[in-house]
Amino acid sequence: MDACIIEVALNGTTTKAANPRVPRSPAEITADALACIEAGATIVHNHNDEPMWVGDGVHAAQPYLDAWRPILAAHPRVMLYATMASGGPGIAIETRWAHHEALAHAGVTRLGLVDAGSVSLGGDRVYINTHDDARHMIARCAALGLAPSVSIFDPSFLRVALAAPLPRGALIKLYFGDRMLFGLPPTAASLDAYLAMLEGTGRQWSVAVLGGDVVACGLAAAAIDRGGHVRVGLEDFAGERTPSNVELVQEAAALIGARGRAVADAEQTQALLS
Repeated sequence: MDACIIEVALNGTTTKAANPRVPRSPAEITADALACIEAGATIVHNHNDEPMWVGDGVHAAQPYLDAWRPILAAHPRVMLYATMASGGPGIAIETRWAHHEALAHAGVTRLGLVDAGSVSLGGDRVYINTHDDARHMIARCAALGLAPSVSIFDPSFLRVALAAPLPRGALIKLYFGDRMLFGLPPTAASLDAYLAMLEGTGRQWSVAVLGGDVVACGLAAAAIDRGGHVRVGLEDFAGERTPSNVELVQEAAALIGARGRAVADAEQTQALLS
């Protein structure tokens, strides 16, 4: 299929001070997601306001339910998925991933988060996931019938993910660091290094640039030309302007068309990740 999936990551840890257009409350997330879906996004990811790097690792399911149920009422085929807190001493993966279980049982998600390693994201922020954590997430995705959304922050993450028995439908998310100094820089050569590792696996994959602009830097075009998919959104974006999520989705959609591919609709996205 020549259809290209657009994922939008609505907020992450981006604050209103950094960009007043970022959605933070469940109602804002609902409204922003609906607008992004109309613009072409078929996968939506968001965070709540619970901490990522401190605390007990618990993230509540209810704010996701509040935001997502109106979205699914309007667009039942769209794929939604949540974040989770970092690991650390005394914080079990079962605790950190519990809201994914609850959301799956509530019937509001068909994607499950899999973070296949640990990464330093600047300052004192270290996102910790052991190999055992990754195996737990993969196993629970298989048991719950969820397509894994597999985060790849550097090549070692991809080695772990490819060594595991990933369930059907896995989407490999290749995250590149721009202003955030992790992993590989957002260049075509970096992308080709990942694609050499993925060769022969048949896995669907996408690109994102954390702390940058995936479209402006040229990485989105390189991915589109190579048959991949694209993630945009205010979780990832950094630059001189303060765009909305809808504007970032529209820019990705325009680029996909200009490169001779079609923006995947929700049915095509499900088929690609079936």
